[in-house]
Amino acid sequence: MNRFRTSKFKNTTPKIPKKDGWVSNVRGSAFSSQGNQIKSSSSLVAFNTEQAGGGMVGLCSVDPGLDGKWTVTQIPCHADQVTDLDFSPFDDYLLATCSADETVKLWHLCESDQDQPVNAEVSLKPGEGRLELLIFHPTASGLLAVGSSRGVQVWDTSRDKALAVLELHPDQLQGLTWKEDGSLLASSCKDKTLRIFDPRAQLTPIQCVQCFQTNKDSRVLWVKNDYLLTAGFNRLRQQEVKLWDVRKLNSSLGSVSLGTNGMLMPLFDPDTGLLVLSGKGDSAIDCFEVTTTEPFLSQVSHCLSEASTRGIALVPKLALDVSCCEVLRVMQLTDNFIIPISYQVPRKPGLEFHSDLYPDTRGLAAAMSVSEWWKGENKQVERVSLHPDKRQKGKIRSGSAVFPPSGKSKESQEPSTSSTPLSTPSSSAAPSRSPSSTSGLSSGFLPSPSQSSRSIHSMLGPSSKFRHIQGTVLHRDTHITNLRGISLTTPGESDGFCANVQHVAVPLAIAGGQIAVLELSHPGKLPDTALPTIQNSVNVADLCWDPCDPHKLVVAGDDAKIRVWKVPKGGLVETLTEPECVLQGHTEKIYSIKFHPHASGLLVSSSYDMTVRLWDLNTGDQLKKLSGHQDQIFGMAWSPDGKLLATVCKDGKVRVYNPRKSSLPIQEGPGPEGQRGGRIVWACDGQFLLVSGFDCRSERQLYLYSPESLASGALAMASADVSPSTLIPFYDPDTSVVFLTGKGDTRVYIFEIISAAPYFMECSSFQSSEPHKGLSFLPKTECDVRDVEIARAIRLGKTTIEPVAFQVPRVRKEFFQDDLFPKTAEWWKPALTAAAWWSGSDGQHSKISLQPKDMSPVSEAPKEAPVRKYLPSSVYLEEKTDEQKKEELLSAMVAKLGNREDPLPQELFEGVDDNEWAKYLAQIVVVGVQVVGRAFARALRQEFAASQAAAAARGSSSKESAAVSSFTGMTVQEAQQILNISTLNPEEIKMNFEHLFKVNDKAVGGSFYLQSKVVRAKERLEEELHIQKQNQQQKT
Repeated sequence: MNRFRTSKFKNTTPKIPKKDGWVSNVRGSAFSSQGNQIKSSSSLVAFNTEQAGGGMVGLCSVDPGLDGKWTVTQIPCHADQVTDLDFSPFDDYLLATCSADETVKLWHLCESDQDQPVNAEVSLKPGEGRLELLIFHPTASGLLAVGSSRGVQVWDTSRDKALAVLELHPDQLQGLTWKEDGSLLASSCKDKTLRIFDPRAQLTPIQCVQCFQTNKDSRVLWVKNDYLLTAGFNRLRQQEVKLWDVRKLNSSLGSVSLGTNGMLMPLFDPDTGLLVLSGKGDSAIDCFEVTTTEPFLSQVSHCLSEASTRGIALVPKLALDVSCCEVLRVMQLTDNFIIPISYQVPRKPGLEFHSDLYPDTRGLAAAMSVSEWWKGENKQVERVSLHPDKRQKGKIRSGSAVFPPSGKSKESQEPSTSSTPLSTPSSSAAPSRSPSSTSGLSSGFLPSPSQSSRSIHSMLGPSSKFRHIQGTVLHRDTHITNLRGISLTTPGESDGFCANVQHVAVPLAIAGGQIAVLELSHPGKLPDTALPTIQNSVNVADLCWDPCDPHKLVVAGDDAKIRVWKVPKGGLVETLTEPECVLQGHTEKIYSIKFHPHASGLLVSSSYDMTVRLWDLNTGDQLKKLSGHQDQIFGMAWSPDGKLLATVCKDGKVRVYNPRKSSLPIQEGPGPEGQRGGRIVWACDGQFLLVSGFDCRSERQLYLYSPESLASGALAMASADVSPSTLIPFYDPDTSVVFLTGKGDTRVYIFEIISAAPYFMECSSFQSSEPHKGLSFLPKTECDVRDVEIARAIRLGKTTIEPVAFQVPRVRKEFFQDDLFPKTAEWWKPALTAAAWWSGSDGQHSKISLQPKDMSPVSEAPKEAPVRKYLPSSVYLEEKTDEQKKEELLSAMVAKLGNREDPLPQELFEGVDDNEWAKYLAQIVVVGVQVVGRAFARALRQEFAASQAAAAARGSSSKESAAVSSFTGMTVQEAQQILNISTLNPEEIKMNFEHLFKVNDKAVGGSFYLQSKVVRAKERLEEELHIQKQNQQQKT
């Protein structure tokens, strides 16, 4: 390319959609492999996952369905990690996979929302150990190149033996690529050498040259005809891309160094010459234009994604949206999402097809069969037009030559396994289809008919009415400060402290397991002296207040005992040493206790003895012992109706019990993979189980399960961040809002849980300036509904206890927001006794309204008429004359100075007392200012009148002269100064012009600029003389 010639792709811009435009519910693989971990056809996207040890492959469609949603599924492919995968260039639904289990399998897939095949169509066994790379032949149907750790084989998928087994590499094979016409095969190796093979001619390389400077990971890619591109690292350990001519491999044509450290994955589009580069673990994605002339590699764009890259894939040209000038689309695989990045040329979109951007591209019909290629033929794939009117309708599927005859499938003897849906569809839209889901995309393209008929709500997705929730720490007057010696050794299964409407109980780091009980009604600074405490005798493992008795505190200790304490009304005045009762039964340390939501005195506890026990505090008896756990129990939760108990365990299982019927779980399913901790709560009136935990990379995750089908796995999940502390969920059943935070965190995550996809709707989070030890939420009756406060929590800091109010911004606060405050349950009042519940009875709490008597609900508020915020455009577009503008200006100034028709204050004075002189002196000053102002306004009017009279006196000649000055850009005075004349004498003008024009000639050291000024001055004076002559003729 000529270096002075402008490329039509130089302004190509990557468009990264908003998060709701990503493919969610994805679990990218963290296992190491030489492949790109994601590949795309025109219809489907396949990617590596970390499920089943990496042996499962995830699938989704390139574009969302008609409902604007993606469906993500998984299929079990191999017994070990899937190392690479590739789609056939002639069949959108033919996928090849290779694995560490030393096999290659071909899958004939269906649409992503249909049931996938349970068996592979073809299973090949190259027999060279772990397989690393896999790539289809670009022109022949059913031809594969398979790379192992050191060898490369060429396979015909319809046969049981390899066509060619190439010479082994001396070290680890790192990259593999076919030439565009399929005649040659190139490889890169850890020995820093680039090799080029002709498999049909010989098994040894026909060219071999050392192209890499280090033995770190490298890639090789055939770009154009005889040009190769290598990606590796230079001696400075920086990423480096080089362009080579295979006809002279002694030196590279051009190179580019990048500043990141991840293994580069290159993608090339031969139609546009655009190269996309991204490193594994990097968030940067670069785009270059590759040419065979200088400058060879020209950077087009550099963008930063919001997540680090696990792999990238290029979507085939037949799937692009030409209506918005999309020339590339890259699918970026991250830990939890697939991000579609659209590269668009900024042109006016619409019905016009930009043929210069879209040359004919490779079609879906194979150029030849394997036997024809093996005999030495080199046919090219027929090209097709990307013009929407010329595209072929429907999907082309491969012929029968790809697969072996019936009965030769290696998978026919294997046990069948069904495809597993990862989650329900994620609501989003393709970046090139929906302007509402894309950041910065052009809004002028023509939407598809299905989208034009879709409502705004479905395009934007559901939005939470709590999305703008705000957390506010209340005034310092409500804080309890100077709290010393807080215990930091409570187990992770404990909330760390507990609070109710009257008291706050905080374990202290003092021998004997002492607990401070503080009164919320007595805020302020605590004394430096010792406080009266509860002496629990042993270290506190967990504690909680009885919801039906605000003065009863239950404490679990390290000695496997549960102690019940009674706090006097008004708080502690002396140290308590004797509990009300002690519950014994566990054989090891207890770490979690929970009260029943309806039955008074019914308690459940979990212990390191891997049992869960139910207690009746009224009698002190153990009612039931639940078993079935294989490891430490992280969390427990009662269902809203009080019938079921759910647990999450370190053995990676979520269980649901019916304690009154069985001591074993009635439901069991897979839970979080991480073993660092977990919590569980019921959501949406018992419709779901919300579990917080960790994945295998120690990232904090939220999982949503159906308690009726735990074995099918999580319905949906959401990522939080990476932190060592477990997220503790606090669920509000009235609003279905869950608050999550961990010990030592500064942030409180807030989600609204809904009963349909996407299930999690993230709201604004609350950020505190200092880490907190935990939160404890109070009953809804403590919220200030007049200030639209939907929740109130007690926050335990390092030395303080602070109330935090969570409010929803609303405009019409004078009305009761009944959509945010439904009737709430009086859960502090018992519905039945523990004995009645154990005998089979069930109770429900009564509900009360939070509406104050002097407030009306907002649903019954009168609708306000819309107020126009801005004046109509006709006001701004209306043309006004100069006289109107002057009059408006004058009126505005006079209005500011005062109305001169008003009587002066001194005209109204009748008499002044001696004691009021100071007041009237100030009035006299004001009067003086007004008099001066009126005088100034009068003078201003006179000046305007004088200006108008002068303009009328000058007559039309001045107007014509001014018009000429405006047109030529030069006044008469400027022209006279240039020609050095004082009067308009034609002879003097001519003489001075000729002299000045000659002396400013370029030949004698002048300049063309000065000569042009002289000419313009002469023309301006001649025009002025002509105007004067016309005026004289009119007068005569």
